[in-house]
Amino acid sequence: MGSNQPDDPSAVLRQVDATSAGVRLDVFLTRQPEIGLRRRAKELVVAGRVSVDGAPAKPGQTLVPGQWVRFTPVLEEGAERGVAGVESVDAPVTPPQVLFEDPFLLVVDKPAGMVAHPPRPGAWNGAAVSSWAKRRCPSLTEVGGADRPGIVHRLDRDTTGVMVLAKTEEAYHFLKGEFRARRVHKEYRAIAFGEARFDSGYLDRAIAQHPNKGDRMVVVDDVALGGREASTYYEVRERFRGFTHFACWPKTGRTHQIRVHLTSIGHSLVGDAAYRSRVHLHAVLPQDAPDPGRQCLHAHRLEVVHPFTREPMVFEAPIPADMAELLRWLRETRTP
Repeated sequence: MGSNQPDDPSAVLRQVDATSAGVRLDVFLTRQPEIGLRRRAKELVVAGRVSVDGAPAKPGQTLVPGQWVRFTPVLEEGAERGVAGVESVDAPVTPPQVLFEDPFLLVVDKPAGMVAHPPRPGAWNGAAVSSWAKRRCPSLTEVGGADRPGIVHRLDRDTTGVMVLAKTEEAYHFLKGEFRARRVHKEYRAIAFGEARFDSGYLDRAIAQHPNKGDRMVVVDDVALGGREASTYYEVRERFRGFTHFACWPKTGRTHQIRVHLTSIGHSLVGDAAYRSRVHLHAVLPQDAPDPGRQCLHAHRLEVVHPFTREPMVFEAPIPADMAELLRWLRETRTP
C-alpha cells in the first residue's frame, strides 16, 4: 500500500476546517508547518504522498470543510524536484554559472537546490557544488577534505549567488584566513514578509544551535548561553504592502545568520519553511503571486583579495529569475 495509509508512522493527518474552505490543496499543504513551501507541496503530491479522503490528490483541487488530508512530509531519499523517481544525485536543475576562473580561483553563481558539500563524509549529497567543481577541475585542492574540495565558505542549499572556491592549497589557506579575519565583504538580497519599521539597522545578536532542533539556529540573549556573536547590517531596498526587499551585509558568518536575524525582528523570508517570525508565523504568498518555492535569499556580491596577486576583486551575481519575478509582481501589485 502507499505511504499515505494509516499504518505509515511518518504520515500526518489533518482535517480541513471552515477557514480553509475553497482553498487549493497545494496552498493548504503550504500552510502546514511540516511542509511550508508551495514547491514542496507540489513535489509531495506528484510523488503520490498526499491523499484527500483516501483518494489520490491533485495539487489544484479545491478543498471543502470536513475532508481529511493525509500527507507524508519527507520525500524518499533521492527524489528530487517534484519528479516521480530518482534523478542522478549529482545532477542539479541547472549547473552553476562560472563568474571567474584562473589557476587559483573558481567563482560561481550557485543555483538553488545545490548544497555546498555533503553534510558528512560518504553521505548522500544530492546536487553539491563540491562534486560539480571536482568534475570540472579534477586537480581542485582537497586540503579541506576529499568530500569538500575547494570549499572555503558555504551557502545554504536553497540560497543562490556568489561562491568562491580555492583551486590550490595556498589559495585555500589564504582565503580561509580572510574569512576568519572578516576581511571578506558579502552583500545579500532578501525578500521578507512584513514592512520594515526602519530604513536600516544593525543586528548584533548572538546565535546558538536550537535546543530541540539540531538543524536550526536561534537567537540567544548573550554568548554566555552557548551562543556565538553574530552581526548583520541591513538596509531597506524597496518597500511593499506586506513585504520588504532587504540588502544585508553580515559581518560574521554564522549558520543561517541572515535568516535567523531577520526573523528575530519579525521579518521571516518568503519561502523559508524553517524560520518564521511570531508576527508572520502563517504568512504565505497570495495565490496569484509567482512563488520561488524556496527561501528568497541571494548572495549578490562578494569582495575578496586575490590569493596570489593580492589585488582586491569584486564578484556579483544578478538577482535570480525567480526572485526577480516576485519583485516585479510586488512592484506591480503591492507598491505603497
